[in-house]
Amino acid sequence: MPTLLEVLRLSTGFLAQRGSDSARLDAELLTAHSLGLRRIDLYLQFDRPLREDELVPVRELLRRRATGEPVAYLLGEREFYGRTFAVTPAVLIPRPDTETLVEAALQWARAQARPLRIADVGTGSGCIAVTMAGELPDAQVVATDVSAGALEVARENAARHGVEERLTFLQGAWTGPLLHDARFDMLLSNPPYVTESELDDLAAGVRNFEPQQALVVPGDGLDAYRQILDGVAPLLTENAYLAVEVDPRRAEQVEQLVRSALPTATTHRIHDLTGRDRVVEAR
Repeated sequence: MPTLLEVLRLSTGFLAQRGSDSARLDAELLTAHSLGLRRIDLYLQFDRPLREDELVPVRELLRRRATGEPVAYLLGEREFYGRTFAVTPAVLIPRPDTETLVEAALQWARAQARPLRIADVGTGSGCIAVTMAGELPDAQVVATDVSAGALEVARENAARHGVEERLTFLQGAWTGPLLHDARFDMLLSNPPYVTESELDDLAAGVRNFEPQQALVVPGDGLDAYRQILDGVAPLLTENAYLAVEVDPRRAEQVEQLVRSALPTATTHRIHDLTGRDRVVEAR
């Protein structure tokens, strides 16, 4: 029987040959998941022999990873802002870029001396909505998504992190499901902003496995922002906050759309960790 260390070495080589740029990490995560271990536990069991029945699920996950299927879908979860979120192919995989939006929103929220009503439109996995509810114990959050499958995942994540009683999930596009007599202190969104002509530029794992509805928009890549901002002013309280994630290449255009929708607001562009414009906010 091969040892755990031997399996990891073979798995790493297999994935590297098939184009993985994180072959060792992928091999460790998938092997640990298959064996019901933490990744750190692997290092304590390198000499452990693996039976054939233990190798079968490892091989299956490696086979799927070799096709480009994202590790997060294979594991069924992804870390975001210090929490573990369930993910399925029904939702976009949470990314560190979106933590820039959360950081900016939390900075504003924590300076307010009142409980907040927050809307997260196009919630996907619920990573933004659940994180805001988890970080702000007095907040009430409404999250919308057009996808029933995405809302199912988001509800699971709300329950996983114990905030389901302060979250309301509504099915529909963007701000459409929000009650027009309900006003919000904060509106957040990470909408799709990849154009159809840019789809081929995405990594194969993203292009072939993540939901295109959450990634791609027709035309100039700004349609989702136009829909979100159309008529948004009546949904917001007088001293509200709005933030949207953006493609750095179109940050200036999105900021102009925000200014047109909220002409009395002050807008800023916020950099991500690489120094690129990643969020447009309005106060």
